[in-house]
Amino acid sequence: MDLSNRIATLIRGASSSADGLSLALDAILEATGTTSGTVHVLSAGDGTLRLMASRDIPAVVLDKVAVIPVGKGMAGVAVAERRPVTTCNLQTDDAGGVIRQGARESGARGAVAVPLLRGTTAVGALGVATREPRDFTREEIDAILAAGRAIAEALGES
Repeated sequence: MDLSNRIATLIRGASSSADGLSLALDAILEATGTTSGTVHVLSAGDGTLRLMASRDIPAVVLDKVAVIPVGKGMAGVAVAERRPVTTCNLQTDDAGGVIRQGARESGARGAVAVPLLRGTTAVGALGVATREPRDFTREEIDAILAAGRAIAEALGES
């Protein structure tokens, strides 16, 4: 079973959206060789992203990323611009001013945030990271984008 189908199956078969997203995030981290991640979903009407699932994110960071304004930070910019946002080293790069100080407290290095796209509409963000510096290849970013699309489609069906 390919990753997109696995994600859809996990989300559809879970007892809640949050449980399904947690299971899907675990599958994505395993498939991408990443160690930590988040899934945020766009709140209706208020222009914020709400944290729905996370793995290996320190508590102090979870407080800061529980609600993210669209357009702020890697996830917020990924949603606002409907494009991936990447960094080789979250600790030293600012990605053109996109990376916020709170993100550095995660201890992550290589990171990518992608929009959850349903068609051309962004409905949330998926972020994955590693403990070591890492340049994600175009193929890896495309696979993470496809995972994000699978999440968006499965959420739209639930």
